[in-house]
Amino acid sequence: MNRSTISLAGAVAALVVLTGAASLTGGSDSSAAPAASAARLPVQRTTLLCPPPSSSEFANTTYTSFTPGSSGAGGGTASLVPAAAKAKPIAPLTAPGKPVTATTDKADAPALIGTADGSLAPGWTVQQSTVIDSGAARGLLGTSCLVPDSEFWFAGASTAAGRQDYLQLVNPDESPAVVDVQLYGKDGQLKASTGDGITVPGDSAEPVLLSTLVADKEQDLTLHVVARSGRVGAAVQATDSNKGADWLPAAGDPATSLVMPGIPGDATDVRLVVFDPSGDDADLTLKLATSTGSITPAGNETLHVKSGMTTAVDLGDVTKGEIGSLLISSSTSHSPVPVVAALRVTRGKGSSQDLAFLPATAPVDTRATVADNRAKGSTLALTATGKDTSVKITSSAGTSGGDAVTKTVTVKAGSTLSLAPQSAGGGAFAVTIEPQPGGGTVYASRTLALPLDGIPMFTIQTMPDDRGMVSVPKAGSRLQILNH
Repeated sequence: MNRSTISLAGAVAALVVLTGAASLTGGSDSSAAPAASAARLPVQRTTLLCPPPSSSEFANTTYTSFTPGSSGAGGGTASLVPAAAKAKPIAPLTAPGKPVTATTDKADAPALIGTADGSLAPGWTVQQSTVIDSGAARGLLGTSCLVPDSEFWFAGASTAAGRQDYLQLVNPDESPAVVDVQLYGKDGQLKASTGDGITVPGDSAEPVLLSTLVADKEQDLTLHVVARSGRVGAAVQATDSNKGADWLPAAGDPATSLVMPGIPGDATDVRLVVFDPSGDDADLTLKLATSTGSITPAGNETLHVKSGMTTAVDLGDVTKGEIGSLLISSSTSHSPVPVVAALRVTRGKGSSQDLAFLPATAPVDTRATVADNRAKGSTLALTATGKDTSVKITSSAGTSGGDAVTKTVTVKAGSTLSLAPQSAGGGAFAVTIEPQPGGGTVYASRTLALPLDGIPMFTIQTMPDDRGMVSVPKAGSRLQILNH
């Protein structure tokens, strides 16, 4: 083959790369491309990972799969399969706009690896909800299934007596992934005996009991999970012998301004856990965004966090009966310092308690969706910063039928609006929110409450942008590349 032929082949390959299909499978965000040279297009492939739900024989798990859009649109597939096994797809979708569910009560239920393509890829979400009605792990454990990535931060883990925290790692690829786990407590990084070089075999899940990594018994820990090769989905399953169990999701990336939206109004105890990954100490200001505006929590106006250390503070019943959102900002008296943060939220008292975790979350840019809503158990929380914002809320058809219901609400700047979304159909349904142009920045979460035998079981899922649209660089012919 002569040089001209080789050059022409290279040019064609370059154009194919530039105009290829966008994919939401973790890693770098293609939206970083310059806006002037890129077009916004729907993703054409999405990968999601659901961690093993529970090893309890008292667990019952529901998977709810949903892609927003018109139910009349077609052309694509979306389904989950057990990791490391060739099996019948679970909860397959055939069209957007209507959720599909599947259930299991098996104590050895595996991790699931899911793929959606075509019209079912943009905004595809799967909710994993587990009810455990007996035993030390009793409670409602909920998580939105994970997008694989190479780095995760978890604030609020623990190795204290009475806590049993498992880091669940899921590898969606055929090749093994190698993961490093660093743990940070009140005095800095803890020496881990086996936290480096954890191998997660291809197409499988690997559980890591945190108390086996370190000898220290720390009440409040921050985990930094980094895949040195490959990519994984990561989540922490936290069990408290006195307060129940739930999933601790990864927090948003370190930032100088953080929002934790949707602290339940009847929370009896709220504990804030903050980690400073930078080389400078952080001075933070705390505010609570209520329905009428932002206020300063009495006695917790500021917080000093030392570099490389985890700091925790009890906020008590900070919401005082009204749903609210915690706003954290780095002091402007010097260069702002980015931090990682999450809340451990407790409802109930005595032996009738349950816990959930609310990490700082990314804002909703274009759209966000949460599945598995129940007619009497779901509460949506919307917080706006900067300016008043109009938000379009769409409740989908239910798993038993019905039609989508849409309404638009206004969220005042610095406040939190809470509402109970309703579906016109029966069964579980999905909720999609879309901030309208010209407003401020919106943060959102959904609380799902399923009380059982006097225990206020609940879980909270944050709603970051679904990244269903990505920037794809525009390609043009440039014959100069053929000249050598």
